[in-house]
Amino acid sequence: MAKKGTKATRKFAASGQLQKTIQARRKHQQIQKKIQKKQGTKKSAKGKERATNENEGGSADDGDERIREEKGSKKFHGMSVDDFLGGNFMEDEDDEVSAGEGESGEEPERDEEDNDNQSFASVDELDDDEGAAHLHELSKLAEKDPEFFKYLQENDRELLDFDPSSIDVDSDGEDATEGDGTTIPILTKPVLQKWQKTLLEQRSLRALRKLLVAFRAAALMNDEDKVLAWTIDSPSVYDKLVRTALVYTPIILDHHVPYKTLANGKFKAPAQTKKMKALQKLILSYFHNVIAIVGQLSDPELVKLAMTESAKLIPYIVSSHRTVKAYLKTCLHQWSTADDTVRIAAFLAIRKLASATDESILDLVLKSTYQTLVSSSKSTSAHTLPSITLMKNSASEIFCLDHGAAYQHAFGYIRQLAIHLRNSMKIKTKESYKQVYNWQYVHCVDFWTLVLARACDVEATAGRGGKESDLQPLIYPLVQVSTGAIKLLSHSRSYPFHLHIVRSLTHLSRHTHTYIPLAPYLLPILTSTLTTSKPKSSTLRPLDFDTAIRAPAQYVNTRVYAEGVADAGALLLAEWMCVPAVHASIAFPELVVPLTVVLRKALKAASKGKGRGGGKAAGAVKVLVERIEESAAWAAARRAGVVFAPGQTREVAAWEAAVEVAETPLGRYVQVQRKAREKQRQLVEKARRGEGEMLEEDDE
Repeated sequence: MAKKGTKATRKFAASGQLQKTIQARRKHQQIQKKIQKKQGTKKSAKGKERATNENEGGSADDGDERIREEKGSKKFHGMSVDDFLGGNFMEDEDDEVSAGEGESGEEPERDEEDNDNQSFASVDELDDDEGAAHLHELSKLAEKDPEFFKYLQENDRELLDFDPSSIDVDSDGEDATEGDGTTIPILTKPVLQKWQKTLLEQRSLRALRKLLVAFRAAALMNDEDKVLAWTIDSPSVYDKLVRTALVYTPIILDHHVPYKTLANGKFKAPAQTKKMKALQKLILSYFHNVIAIVGQLSDPELVKLAMTESAKLIPYIVSSHRTVKAYLKTCLHQWSTADDTVRIAAFLAIRKLASATDESILDLVLKSTYQTLVSSSKSTSAHTLPSITLMKNSASEIFCLDHGAAYQHAFGYIRQLAIHLRNSMKIKTKESYKQVYNWQYVHCVDFWTLVLARACDVEATAGRGGKESDLQPLIYPLVQVSTGAIKLLSHSRSYPFHLHIVRSLTHLSRHTHTYIPLAPYLLPILTSTLTTSKPKSSTLRPLDFDTAIRAPAQYVNTRVYAEGVADAGALLLAEWMCVPAVHASIAFPELVVPLTVVLRKALKAASKGKGRGGGKAAGAVKVLVERIEESAAWAAARRAGVVFAPGQTREVAAWEAAVEVAETPLGRYVQVQRKAREKQRQLVEKARRGEGEMLEEDDE
């Protein structure tokens, strides 16, 4: 006697989709045969080549390695550094690896035409031993998972009061008939609530499978070529379905196949048990649907939820390189273009990916993150600068997760900056100079100073027991590249570029306590401003040095530009002199003598009418000189009571460590200037956002 089909099989046959599914599967089988045939041809060719290599005395692995090296050399041959910084070559770099994942034991990506409801039917069998072991789970939810219970109270209060007997768990809801006569059930809120109840009470994998099949229908509902199991015609049901799938899936999977978090912050993927293998395809489908639906959502709060909840399931997909790459691309897109709240959620997902124990995933994250940062910093304005700053700060945190892995990338990219600079110095044309004097170069230098400052920070080094970071040797080459870029052009129009580079190096020196001689690059800016010809009158608005790297031609030799350069240069010189490597030095009184002499001479020339006169430019420099001399006197007085010789380095280091730079005259001056700049920056930001504007009423 023939075995009677299951209830789900009978319903599926009666729905009218059977013939359509059979045709889709036949088409899929034909495609698979073609793929296997091609793979068989490739394997036979590889076998011949391997035999040839072995006969010649070399192993097959050596031959493959040579092939990879030749491909890599051809790929980068003739590529300019500008193309490298642009990151366009990264788009399809891993396509060959992805194409061969099926051969390495990884499950190849499924055909989208397969019916998920049938493909994931084996998941139902995993529920046989679960039964009613969690019937009291809902009553204890407030104690076990208060965060999730609070979410239900705020977003799904009706679920807590829902009557589970009101609808059958296998009900397909109402039916909708398409033009070809195929009947597809309409998802309703009672059906969705029943799934939620079953998930909460029993942690049912069968209910999870039904939920994710409906979630796929929501993600691909705009694709007319897809065979979907549900029709969703209500916006409220759509919103509730998306939220339910995003929030409930991590909870159910964590119950059935939990993963471990190691002491170093990295995570270990779940063990490949029978249950995990059965769920793997369902999880990968969930991630591809999240990727699809994130691109469709317009609500930032829902996109943030998608990023936050999907990040909890990252340990379940690390075995699929293709899924990791697609998910990372989506996260990077949100990180570089979305609202700030979504950016942060996307960054946390990227950081979770970087915490995988698989080194290849970390390398992919580091490389892709940097390339996204570079491509997003081609132009800088008052509107884009805050987002670029957020990206640089967050990306530097990712690069500091593993200093050893970050060193390989940092070394290569800093070397590319050096090559770019060398080419500009050799050719010496207007176009070659633009290869260095651009926003991408400025942000790259600033980014690597942030990375090295965070990794080699004095306090961080002390926390590691005094062990230096693996990135410490890169400080010197980065400083050499940066100062070389400053010396490339000395025209007054390039002063904003110089100030950006000096600001970045000052930040590096402050955190690492590394002495970087920046005075020779700041003094020419201040002295030329004071001693050159008298300024032209102009009605131009003050130049915003935060969003400019090259002054427009109309600003040259104008008073407004001279005052802006002097003000910014004086503050940067004060900032540099307040770094511990300079101001805390026991030789500070001697270090400042050449500076004060040069600046006094420039002020004297300006007062005699040879330069730009008194004004704000000379006033800013004069105040700075006075604070420097006061701090020199303070350091000399404090040093007068020492009883050790200069050769006693341990006592000298202890004396320098006890210096509180913030308590010195120069330190207090810098603090006041910082507060004034911050207040001005906040006013500019409010004006940019249109906040604080008031419309005056017309009394007439």
